Amino acid sequence: MVSGHRRELLSGNSYSYDANGDSGDAYRHLDLENGNGNGVHPRRRFRDAIETTINNKQAADMKKLLLENVDRKALEKFRKSDEELKRIQSKKVRRFYEEQNRRLDDWLEVDMVVMSVADDVLDSMNPQDRDHDGFAEERGPLYSTEENIEVFLPDDERERRRKAARNAKWAININVVVNVLLLAAKGIAAIYSSSLSLIASLVDSALDLLCTLIIWTTNKIVGWKLLRLKKKFPVGRRRLEPLGILVFSIIMVVSFLQVLQESVQQLLPGGKHETVTLPPAAIFGMVATIVVKGIIWIGCARVKTTQVQALAQDCKTDVYFNTFSLAFPLIGSKLDVWWLDPVGAALLSLFIIFDWAGTCLENVTRLTGAAADDRTARKMMYMAYRFSPLVLGYKEVKSYHAGDGVWVEVDILLDEKTPLKRAHDIAETLQYCLEGLNEVDRSFVTMDYTSAGPTGHATENE
Repeated sequence: MVSGHRRELLSGNSYSYDANGDSGDAYRHLDLENGNGNGVHPRRRFRDAIETTINNKQAADMKKLLLENVDRKALEKFRKSDEELKRIQSKKVRRFYEEQNRRLDDWLEVDMVVMSVADDVLDSMNPQDRDHDGFAEERGPLYSTEENIEVFLPDDERERRRKAARNAKWAININVVVNVLLLAAKGIAAIYSSSLSLIASLVDSALDLLCTLIIWTTNKIVGWKLLRLKKKFPVGRRRLEPLGILVFSIIMVVSFLQVLQESVQQLLPGGKHETVTLPPAAIFGMVATIVVKGIIWIGCARVKTTQVQALAQDCKTDVYFNTFSLAFPLIGSKLDVWWLDPVGAALLSLFIIFDWAGTCLENVTRLTGAAADDRTARKMMYMAYRFSPLVLGYKEVKSYHAGDGVWVEVDILLDEKTPLKRAHDIAETLQYCLEGLNEVDRSFVTMDYTSAGPTGHATENE
């Protein structure tokens, strides 16, 4: 006699008894082949375990082929040390080995990204839904980092990138403060002088401040992590930075065309033919500008980002510009030559127009999809080579600018019988590794089974 309800497992079956100990209609038989009370099927669980083991074995094989493909020591034996380079007498031979060292640096960077990223990416390719409720409980490392590749890189590489971003931020902020102070100093000096060269320098400082504000603003906008902006700009806002430089370049060229026009008018008959004398305050302001801008130029030249390089170019231009802006009126005053000041202003204006027109053209070509330089293209080719053990070949590797950064398209060749899962894992791992490189903003990897097929793009769209 059994009181209450009792459940026993006998020979794999579950019985339910009533208060009299009889099962009756309350009897429920739950076949282990079809499932138990929790809705989990042992056979399915067994099949899942087998499938997981096979997937892990396939991923391990892919990792082995990919990660053990390069002998780093074999690459390093081709490197020339600084001492060895100094001992090479021929400049042409020295340049060859310097270029070879840079290429080795690029290859080792590619290898570092593959070794750091590929393992975690492959582990994220097969999300596990253990209880088959439609939600994957195990999604891998990429899911936990919200697909942020940088966290997988070595600590020294991440620190290097953080340092570069920090230096860029400091360079922009310092330039804002310095340009405000220099503009105020030159404005005061220009009040006490009618020198066209000094006025041209004042215009240059005003535009410098505008340039820095444009760069500072675009830098802030690009860094904003707002959901609304992400929906409006689904592939990011990095092209705002070269657009800001492009706008400033146009403003710079147009402004100095006006200065050039004023200089030419003063040289023509009927112009103001008077020798200009610079007051001590103007001389002090110009010298201070040269010194400060020279220091900033040296500091910014080490930060290899497009924005900071634009600031470095601007500071370099200021050093030359202010040096000659000071020299022309001083020499003209000493020699009593009235035309030296307007001629100097005209020459300086032509120099600024030519310099910034080149910057404008460079940004236009990048925004319109110019091909990446040879060094970057070789780097992308080497990344493709790193995946050669997993593919039959490559139909095309294309790298081009979409702003400052590079977009890469790779068309890989696979056997036509390659399972979809393996083909997907290879292609997407290559895609993430490409985007792990600092130059690459976005990459696209497509798959083909023959090199004789079409390219995959309509020619009228190219």
